[in-house]
Amino acid sequence: MSFNGFPKKSITFLKKLENNNNLVWFEEHKVEYEKYIRDVSRDFVVEMGEHLQVLVPSINAIPKVNGSLFRIYRDLRFSKDKTPMKKRVGIIFTQGQGKRTQLSAFYLHFSAHEVFHAVGIRAFTDVSRAAYREFIKNDKNREVLHEIFEVLKREGFETSPAHYKRIPKGFENLSHNYLALNSSVFAFTQTQNVSILYSSDIIDYSFKVYESMYELQKWVYEMTLTYEAFKK
Repeated sequence: MSFNGFPKKSITFLKKLENNNNLVWFEEHKVEYEKYIRDVSRDFVVEMGEHLQVLVPSINAIPKVNGSLFRIYRDLRFSKDKTPMKKRVGIIFTQGQGKRTQLSAFYLHFSAHEVFHAVGIRAFTDVSRAAYREFIKNDKNREVLHEIFEVLKREGFETSPAHYKRIPKGFENLSHNYLALNSSVFAFTQTQNVSILYSSDIIDYSFKVYESMYELQKWVYEMTLTYEAFKK
């Protein structure tokens, strides 16, 4: 297929949602959501998935909600923000099997004000954090990740910040031990130029961003292969 971009009405809908974030309004405008957000996002997943197969032949590009598409409804049980709808559209392409947010992923979200691309895992669980720390105890794995982050920062990407303040036990005398302070492992770039969504150029733009971060995606995928040892 040929994806021609998100229509401007996608952003118009998100702007309206910002000012009318309630279930009554959303139900009255659900047809607009389905036409300008959900259905177009499905088309994007199909086209982008075909491109990403060049990098990762086994990429999971699933054009449905709870597949590569995130729900528009917010899970209010775990959120301080009690507005019922998300103000941004999230799309994810993963490698491997398991919970999608704990797999190595190419990620995109956009709102009425920004377009955000990322690669990696944006928040560890106890299992993935344990796997990550065990993986970076290996000198080579830690050195490679450090070098990947350095290259990405030189290219203008931002990388996952430290979450913890104290170096954990076992890392005190290791090189690049700052990596053990992470509660995530990802890199990202964002722009306020939402007009890049409006044509087929968003496919090439996204692919170039993901290709630039591909070495990180590979590293994270190798780390996730150790998960099973931590689930027993």
